[in-house]
Amino acid sequence: MEWIKNLSKAIDYIECNLAGDISYDEAARIACCSTYYFQRMFSYVAGISLSSYIRRRRMTKAAFELQTSDKRVMDIGAKYGYDSPTSFNRAFQSVHSVAPTAARVEGTILNSYPPIRFSINVIGGESMSYRVEKRKAIRIVGIRVPLKEDSEHNFQIVPKLWDETLRSDVFHEICKLCDQDPNGILGVTAYKNPTEIYYYIGASTDKQVPENMYELEIPEATWVIFESVGPLPNTVQKVYKRFLTEWLPFSSYEYAKLPDIEVYPISEKSRVNRSQVWIAVNKIKEENKWIMI
Repeated sequence: MEWIKNLSKAIDYIECNLAGDISYDEAARIACCSTYYFQRMFSYVAGISLSSYIRRRRMTKAAFELQTSDKRVMDIGAKYGYDSPTSFNRAFQSVHSVAPTAARVEGTILNSYPPIRFSINVIGGESMSYRVEKRKAIRIVGIRVPLKEDSEHNFQIVPKLWDETLRSDVFHEICKLCDQDPNGILGVTAYKNPTEIYYYIGASTDKQVPENMYELEIPEATWVIFESVGPLPNTVQKVYKRFLTEWLPFSSYEYAKLPDIEVYPISEKSRVNRSQVWIAVNKIKEENKWIMI
């Protein structure tokens, strides 16, 4: 549960700096992870990207100030990080659906987004099927697209890559490569450093790398493997959220921060109904376990 506490501390840092500069790197340092993993975990747990959350909080605070102070609109915009009236107006309308000046008119409906607070909730009632397996190194061959540390950007890039691939001959080439476990078409997010983040669509194989494709080797690891049933991508995203908030805190494992693997049956080209999510984990050493009374 330590990572939940660190995540909450990072949110406290963001809250204290809404009227100023917010460093994603500093927030990630407080959360004890890379900037990429911080944004990724935040989006899965909170259900919203980090940039959207910060915008909502800043525009909530800005709306309160517009209603309770005589400051100029442009001064309030500048306070919350917007250099021009146009950019502030655009951000304000994206949250409240009205212009900043309308916030000072009595009766105007505005939206308030309170600060996020992370906690562990024991809700029960819904099982989470999984198995834990140790596997040798996994070699993946396929196509890839570069990602950024900004998860909001990535949520647009990855679906586009899938759509283009499913409509092309490349999909059939990848299907022919599959001859190893995990058996299926794989979606893999691989983070090496801030400038080397890729999403792969490929297959686990021993075959040679075709022209215009790339190779990725994931080292030997222990994997927790979850079954995912339902329309995509919502069900897969739900698995990641439940892994972070329900499974991981009460397990004897910690996130290994290796590439995550989504496994889709070759026979289901539409990528719906049934899939798997493979997440690498490490056993927590006895001295690092939390003692819960």
